[in-house]
Amino acid sequence: MPSILAVTICSIQWFIVGYTLAYGEGGAIFGDFSYIFHMNVLAEPVGTIPAVLFSFFQLVFQATVCAIAVGGASERGRLLPLVPFIFLWSTFIYDPLAHMVWGGGFLENLGVLDFAGGTPVHINSGATATAMSLYLSYPLFRSRKSATRTPSHLVIHRPVNSICQLLAMISIWGSWLAFDAGTVLAFNFKSVMALCVTNLCAASGALTWMLMTYTETGRWSLDSCFMGAISGLIMITPAAGFIDTPTAFFFGILGAVVCRQALRIKFTELARRWRWVDNGDTFATHCIGGILATIATGCFARKEVAGYDGVTDITGGVFFDGNVRQLGVQIVEALVGFLWSFIGSFVLYALIDCIPGFEVLAEDKDIIAGLDATQMDEETLWTETQKYYPFADREGDVHLE
Repeated sequence: MPSILAVTICSIQWFIVGYTLAYGEGGAIFGDFSYIFHMNVLAEPVGTIPAVLFSFFQLVFQATVCAIAVGGASERGRLLPLVPFIFLWSTFIYDPLAHMVWGGGFLENLGVLDFAGGTPVHINSGATATAMSLYLSYPLFRSRKSATRTPSHLVIHRPVNSICQLLAMISIWGSWLAFDAGTVLAFNFKSVMALCVTNLCAASGALTWMLMTYTETGRWSLDSCFMGAISGLIMITPAAGFIDTPTAFFFGILGAVVCRQALRIKFTELARRWRWVDNGDTFATHCIGGILATIATGCFARKEVAGYDGVTDITGGVFFDGNVRQLGVQIVEALVGFLWSFIGSFVLYALIDCIPGFEVLAEDKDIIAGLDATQMDEETLWTETQKYYPFADREGDVHLE
């Protein structure tokens, strides 16, 4: 449901003000209001496609990032506060960051290499989810003062429904091919190469993670395949238009190894003690992987590959073209993206928590029962004739009537 809210609210916000803030002419951080309510967004070409199609394509970026980001509220955050949060987050976090990197803002003018969203997509979503999760562990306002809410540590160790995870992996992997190839805004050799390196990086990431799990457990894991593919797709996102296929292969391996190690953090005693929660695995994959991918792009980008479309001209990265400055530029981009997203998201979530009725942390009984049962109207099983007991002990004193 949070993902559906993200798509619906982002679609409306993008139509009203999102597109113009991200891609309107303007300053270093925001675009101007020349396209507000999509005025004058018609058939004029952007790349080789009409502006209105370009707008729709970029809307998919925003909605996707938002759907990943709100995973920070997984199993602890109420749905109602997400409605204003998604609108405000889109307006004040995603749109300015997209403008900075792609819309003529100061990071683009600085010379960052970010093909399809290492910072606006992955660092942004990872930092946002981390900020939301941290606030739910240490709320400042109404959630903290409520007698029925206890900020606590909650860790989900394994996915419950493997079929849903399989469908998600198929959908995400396939869609990401269009995600990266379409960023060229043309059908040419560069878009084909972007598609190929994206698939290869996802495959090497998936196989690496699966083999690491098999080495440890002696069993194959769909969850490991899913997580490995995601880590590979994260690694390739900022680099898809700038690296060749051998580099993409090793990007996937690197991403899987690093993200898998980062995932271990949430299982530690330190995480339990400090109420560290990463139920969507967004910090371990999107945040850590996004930072790694952004920096690695500065190291391995190739001027030759970027020019496959006959138009793009970059100075290249550190190792192939000797452009050491690019590494510093990428580090600046990653820092700006993380701080902008983390601090801004934390502030927005906290402000919403100040509003009566919009407490962001769910009540204890709702968290114990599961938010599917308490937040969704479709859950009709919880009736007087079929009771639900959240504990193994059916005589426990906490259960839903």
